[in-house]
Amino acid sequence: MTASVARTDTSTSPRKRAGNGAALREDVDDIGLDALVGHAGYAVRRFQLWIFQDFIKTLGDVDIRPTQYSVLTVIGANPGLSQMAVAKRLGIERARLVHLLDSLEQRRLVKRIKSKTDRRSHALHLTAQGDTALAKFKRLAAAHERHVEEKIGKANREQLLQILACFT
Repeated sequence: MTASVARTDTSTSPRKRAGNGAALREDVDDIGLDALVGHAGYAVRRFQLWIFQDFIKTLGDVDIRPTQYSVLTVIGANPGLSQMAVAKRLGIERARLVHLLDSLEQRRLVKRIKSKTDRRSHALHLTAQGDTALAKFKRLAAAHERHVEEKIGKANREQLLQILACFT
């Protein structure tokens, strides 16, 4: 009797019973990936998920997401850029960038200044608070990059950056 109870107990088993009596597989390490194993896109996406999770964890205390960090970094390096220029350079949809800039402006990290040459455009600048915050974000992002290096090795990280350079 104990053996049959152990066999039907799904709390520790990687398989559960579906309503029709078929076993459901739940042990993710046991699930085959078939052709996905050889797909660069799948591998890059999985790596991207890991990278984003680590970035968010490493910068969690300052509540900065990867895209916000990218926008702040580009504005900090290029004060006075238009929203359109930032959106194009980073490959961000304009509507999404507007929303992102609204949140960064509310946090007093970025300011929009009406362009003197184009009334429809705004020049983007970091505030003094944004400049200070970005310095801290860069230190934390450097810690994140060390995590990446620990995960894949220094030479592999450098090679990966070389491979991906043609996409930036």
